[in-house]
Amino acid sequence: MSNITPATIEDVARLAEVSIATVSRAIHTPEKVAKSTRQRVNQAIAITGYTTNAMARSLRMGRSNMILVLAPDIGDPNFSSILVGLENEARAHGYGVLIGHIQNDPERGLEYLKFLSSGQAAGLVLFTGHEPFGHQALGQRLPPTVAVFEPVFGARTSYVGVDDVAGARKAAEYLLSAGHRSIAFIGDSKTRLGQARRREGYDFALNAARIPADKRIIVEGDGTTESGRLGLEQLFMRDTLPTAFMCVNDATAVGVMNGLAARGYDLPRDFSVIGFDDVPQATYLNPALTTIRQPRTAIGRQAMALLLETLATPLSEPKEILIMPDLVVRGSVTAPARR
Repeated sequence: MSNITPATIEDVARLAEVSIATVSRAIHTPEKVAKSTRQRVNQAIAITGYTTNAMARSLRMGRSNMILVLAPDIGDPNFSSILVGLENEARAHGYGVLIGHIQNDPERGLEYLKFLSSGQAAGLVLFTGHEPFGHQALGQRLPPTVAVFEPVFGARTSYVGVDDVAGARKAAEYLLSAGHRSIAFIGDSKTRLGQARRREGYDFALNAARIPADKRIIVEGDGTTESGRLGLEQLFMRDTLPTAFMCVNDATAVGVMNGLAARGYDLPRDFSVIGFDDVPQATYLNPALTTIRQPRTAIGRQAMALLLETLATPLSEPKEILIMPDLVVRGSVTAPARR
């Protein structure tokens, strides 16, 4: 059994040669501490191995200071940047963050429901696009909840995310400005609200360009790379090829681009492709992907701020905060090829 005594905040303060109050400010409100001081405190934390124990603090105070974040896939490249915003805002207000990786498994969802029912989390952040499996059947009331990245379909849940309609409209308008009139939308969905909103933005832009509905090419998908490839194959089988592919997200765009490359097409000479999200991989594709950038860290920060606000003063109605995305122009879009 180890006899090593856990490091304390006093140990950190002594090593960094600052007061305990300064250490606390450096951890919880770093913007109020000089950069050089923050660096000394962070170095002292790393040397001592000190960690702030929000769970222990929760037990002392008789209430939870933990926020549970439920995510379907922690490997999603959007997740890490949003988590940074969530954690920074939570720590600034004395809260800790727990990550629940449910992997779209109902049994895992039930495990986290038990955790929530025990009162070990003050609030819940949903990265899943749906409420935890089983909570309605169990008659369980969720703690204050905010959805992030993807709105919850069919539920009255506060949401913070990108303005999907406006972002998709930007994407479609950029393709139209390049001269495309035959634009396929890959990734439509009747159950994923974020994807449906991006389809709505596509329709807005094409309506404004007076492109009739019967000239639009719509393919459903689940937002994965494989669904992008399969969507492309559907169009080849139907012999209905556009000049440009507007993809519901970057993962779908990767599938489309891989499928076109496998068939020997040269991008963007033969086809243009645009995505949505601006994941890190987008820069390294060949050609680099033109896409819509999500301000992920800002989304996480505002989502946590809304949740903490709700914990302090419960909302009478769900609130939705939408952040405007940016168009990032790279090399995957050009004027349509002559055929």
